[in-house]
Amino acid sequence: MIDIQHLTKRYGRTIAVDDLCFTVKPGHVTAFLGPNGAGKSTTMRLMLGLDRPAHGDVRFDGKRYEHLHRPLHTVGAMLEARSMHGGRSGYHHLLWLAQSNRLPKARVKQVLEMVGLPDAARRRVSGYSLGMTQRLGIAAALLGDPPVLLLDEPVNGLDPEGIVWIRHLLKELAGQGRTVFVSSHFMAETALTAQHLIVIGRGRLLADTTVPGLIGESASLEEAFIRLTAGGQR
Repeated sequence: MIDIQHLTKRYGRTIAVDDLCFTVKPGHVTAFLGPNGAGKSTTMRLMLGLDRPAHGDVRFDGKRYEHLHRPLHTVGAMLEARSMHGGRSGYHHLLWLAQSNRLPKARVKQVLEMVGLPDAARRRVSGYSLGMTQRLGIAAALLGDPPVLLLDEPVNGLDPEGIVWIRHLLKELAGQGRTVFVSSHFMAETALTAQHLIVIGRGRLLADTTVPGLIGESASLEEAFIRLTAGGQR
C-alpha cells in the first residue's frame, strides 16, 4: 500500500504540490489524473525520493523509499522512458539493472518476453521507437517482480495493439494483488483500465473516487474531468 500524507513541494514561491493526502491500495489499477502542470510528475518524483518535500512524506507499507532494503524488489517505476543509454542494447540495459540489484540473468529474458521485445533485445536503444522504449521502461519496472508499480504515462507512443496490451497487463498485475499507480491523460483508456481515480489540480487533491463516482451525470470521463479541473474543487 502507498500512503501519502500532507505532501508539499515548493520551487521558490511556486507550490507544485500542496498538502496532498491519499492512499493507493493493492488489487486494482489506480489512475493519477490532472491537467498539465497539476503536479503529477513532481508527486511521483517525491514518492521515489528523487526530490525532497518541504513537508509530509510517502510510505510504502510503512517505509519511505530510501529506507527500503532492496528497492527494486518492492517498487518498480517508470518515470522517463527515454532516460537510458542509447548506445546499449535493450538486453544490456536490463542486464546491468539486474546485476546491480542481484537479480538472476534469466529474469532479463523473462521481462523482455512479457513486454513483447525479445526480437529487438539486441538492438541499440537509440534505434527504438517511442512505443518500444515505453515497453523497455515497463520491463525495467518489472525486473524485481515488485508488489508496487509506479508508471508515468505508460501508454505514450503505443499503437492501438500496444494500448490494448498495456490495458490487459495492468489489470493482470493488479489482479495478482499488486498496487498499480499509473498517471495518464488518456481519458477513454483510463475509463477502461482503472478502478480507482486520484485527480489533482494545482497540486491539490480534487477527487479520490471511482470511475463511475467521478462521471456521475456527465456523458464521459473526459467531460467529468474537464468540469472538475475547471472548477478547481468538486
